[in-house]
Amino acid sequence: MCRHTPKCPTADSPDREAAHVVASHPEQGWNLLCNAVLRFEDTGELLPDGRVIAPHRPLVAMA
Repeated sequence: MCRHTPKCPTADSPDREAAHVVASHPEQGWNLLCNAVLRFEDTGELLPDGRVIAPHRPLVAMA
């Protein structure tokens, strides 16, 4: 799917979020990446094989 140089990381790569955005829908809270990963604004992800990656935002320390 990726035609960029250098190639975007695959959906199985730990750095999959570095892939280029090919469709952006901020009003709905998601982006489609070049590697077919759906990335949601809460940092959750849906991989092309149907696996779900839970949101993984860093926790902010409470003062």
